Amino acid sequence: MLGLMQDWPLLVHTILDHASQWHGTREIVSRRVEGDIARMTYRDLDHRARALASAAQGRLGLKLGDVVCTMSWNGYRHMETWYGIMGLGCIVHTLNPRLFADQLVYVINHGEGKWVFLDLTFVPVLEAVQDKLPKVKGFVVMIDGEHMPQTSLKNVVTYEELIGQGDTAFAWPGFDENTACGMCYTSGTTGNPKGVVYSHRSNVLHALVSSGGDALCMASKDVWMPVVPMFHANAWSLAFSVPLSGAKMVMPGPRMDGEAIYELLDTEKVTATAAVPTVWLMLLQYLEQNPDLKLPHLEKVVIGGSACPEAMMKAFEDKYDTRVIHAWGMTEMSPLGSLGTRKGGLEHLSDDEWWKVKLKQGRPAYSVEMKITDDEGKDLPHDGKVFGRLKVRGPAIAKSYAKGDGADAFDAEGWFDTGDVATLDEYGYMQITDRSKDVIKSGGEWISSIDLENAAVGCPGVAEAAAIGMPHPKWDERPLLVIVKKKGAEVTKDAVLQHLEGKIAKWWMPDDVAFVDEIPHTATGKISKLTLREQFKDYVLPTAQ
Repeated sequence: MLGLMQDWPLLVHTILDHASQWHGTREIVSRRVEGDIARMTYRDLDHRARALASAAQGRLGLKLGDVVCTMSWNGYRHMETWYGIMGLGCIVHTLNPRLFADQLVYVINHGEGKWVFLDLTFVPVLEAVQDKLPKVKGFVVMIDGEHMPQTSLKNVVTYEELIGQGDTAFAWPGFDENTACGMCYTSGTTGNPKGVVYSHRSNVLHALVSSGGDALCMASKDVWMPVVPMFHANAWSLAFSVPLSGAKMVMPGPRMDGEAIYELLDTEKVTATAAVPTVWLMLLQYLEQNPDLKLPHLEKVVIGGSACPEAMMKAFEDKYDTRVIHAWGMTEMSPLGSLGTRKGGLEHLSDDEWWKVKLKQGRPAYSVEMKITDDEGKDLPHDGKVFGRLKVRGPAIAKSYAKGDGADAFDAEGWFDTGDVATLDEYGYMQITDRSKDVIKSGGEWISSIDLENAAVGCPGVAEAAAIGMPHPKWDERPLLVIVKKKGAEVTKDAVLQHLEGKIAKWWMPDDVAFVDEIPHTATGKISKLTLREQFKDYVLPTAQ
């Protein structure tokens, strides 16, 4: 016997329908590439997204299943593109502007993009590669006619002109909820980037889960600022979950420096925000330089993308009374996998005991199954000590990559091997100890580069730290700690090593410390260990000589 419920497909546009009808006057505040601050409402966004869909179908000739690329900052126009193009039944392929030119060409061609929507900032980037994009029919520059520059882009359309030709009452077409609606490519630190294809159903389910009370705990009274770019890992679902909750939205646009982020946090009375640690490092440094500034409105900050250093977490909580939610996820997971919210039944933990748990990447949300295994696939215990390969599965987790790439990451039971090494404790909290390719193997034992880095960042004067394994004749590998000093700070090797004493196991102690002006990062803002190892390929540890 089947249930007698209405067959109501989970389509992305229903989120905007809800926001427009029931939270229609809530604001969306955007810093534009033009430099000003623009204000609109969810009702405005709904009308403009429908107009865009109408014009895209008529003038651009888009039809169900076509791929549209976007290269844009966080702002209302990018939001309109997401909802308008997805609502039409097409696929939004978010392009990361920090990719190398060859990678950018690869992902556009591999994803078979028909049109490219781009912010003014990225016109030169696309001008330089357009001749290598045979499947792209034309470009939509997301600007009005007044600000449109001369460009060599072929078949170019101005966004505001296009949207002005559309019907604000356009009726969304119907189609299966499993229809693809989004595409995002992994950062491709090894080999070519791989495409993750989201469905309407997976995005709606993921938004519902991530907005829940034990996850991001969203409410219509909140003011959310998604600093994480919309071209990073499906925007951490915030482009869906924030409108779903009816919260006010603040979009930072192209300015991601500490001063600009603080300005919006303060003037718009932002209560919740989310980004990778490097963004918060810039904000905290700006606040350090301006000690009279506070964060009176900010209640919580979600930190993910890479492990959050303890010093950063303490700065937010102790200095600014802002709760940190440590999160973990992947592009392949839509992306949230776990969140460090306090679980019911853990009230007995002391503050110190809870802090140790809080530093972990958190526990899986509903819809995420999680386990750790050894290299042979055997399940390992959840004791918080044993390291294993982290594997996940669920309805918002990829079952394969576009065009069958990287098939060895998925097994017959649907488990996706994340490539992370992790522990799971008795409470269900997971802790990433390393990427499987970055763990330092010394004397048959594993040293967590992440734990080393997080401990080192707590040393006064240290801005950023990275740990890599270097060849050693006796131990196979030993750690080299690479340090970037804070501006104007004096930091020595001895000071760093002394700071680490008592914070890590003695045999984890780095064999050397190297100081550099800058640590390389991937296109998604993570430390590029691959580039760092190449940079230090001729380096010999003093203990290995």
